[in-house]
Amino acid sequence: MEHTKCLIIGSGPAGYTAAIYAGRANLSPIEYCGIQTGGQLTQTTIVENFPGYPEGVDANQMMMEIRQQAERFGADIRDGIITDVDLTKRPYVVTTDRGEQVEADTIIIATGASAKYLGLDDEKKYNGQGVSACATCDGFFYRKKVVAVVGGGDTACEEANYLAGLCQKVYMIVRKPFLRASDIMRKRVEENPKIEILYETNTLGLFGENGVEGAHLVWRKGEADEKRYDLPIDGFFLAIGHKPNTDIFRGKLDMDEVGYIKTQGASPRTSVEGVFAAGDCADPSYRQAIVAAGSGCKAALEAQWFLNR
Repeated sequence: MEHTKCLIIGSGPAGYTAAIYAGRANLSPIEYCGIQTGGQLTQTTIVENFPGYPEGVDANQMMMEIRQQAERFGADIRDGIITDVDLTKRPYVVTTDRGEQVEADTIIIATGASAKYLGLDDEKKYNGQGVSACATCDGFFYRKKVVAVVGGGDTACEEANYLAGLCQKVYMIVRKPFLRASDIMRKRVEENPKIEILYETNTLGLFGENGVEGAHLVWRKGEADEKRYDLPIDGFFLAIGHKPNTDIFRGKLDMDEVGYIKTQGASPRTSVEGVFAAGDCADPSYRQAIVAAGSGCKAALEAQWFLNR
């Protein structure tokens, strides 16, 4: 069976950065990219808030360059999905979708989280052409334009407020007759003159020739006074939550009720010694690439310390 000092699962900013630091520490890490090589960031277009790119950079190009940097320092980056892990004893054993098994003295989990979507075909059709699940990633491209945010929780309110600082108008599409958000977040959106909340409203679809030009909406769906209408918008932002990609670790690591891996304080250490979690799979606040990258760096340094203690 193949053996490595450090195995990294996932290939977003956290995973690739962990590979850079583990490689520089002479750990010769093996990294499996998972379902989405490059992580969630590859679903956006231009990244302008990552250091080193004064003119911005195509997200896929940036992730490829970070990958090349990791490979330069000896990281063995492989396509493939980890389908099972045995954390009952060290060295730990992982199994890939091809049935291959690898032993690892340490594991860094950087599997990220996936944005929840409404399930509309149009979300896929206009992905990257007006549909986004990250206001901080893509909001800049909608300056002085009209956008809609779907959701009624704290995240949706936060995204709407952020976009209101850039856009001409922000609609919040909320299926309930109230906001689920905390009082302080609710008050902020209600008092923002650029934000209009559309209560009891559902999205039926999107339309547009070369990108999103509007949304098909329904008010009070199924009721006697149901009303269907089209709302002209330039961008459609999903803010109905994320699901951490941690299913294979259930029952093997401590997690919260949603599925985020619990870590010890500000460290990336999990409930199993020698197993570390970095990026979105451990904390939803890591969704900005620069923060996730820092998390990956910390996980690799912890793995190095663990092996050298």
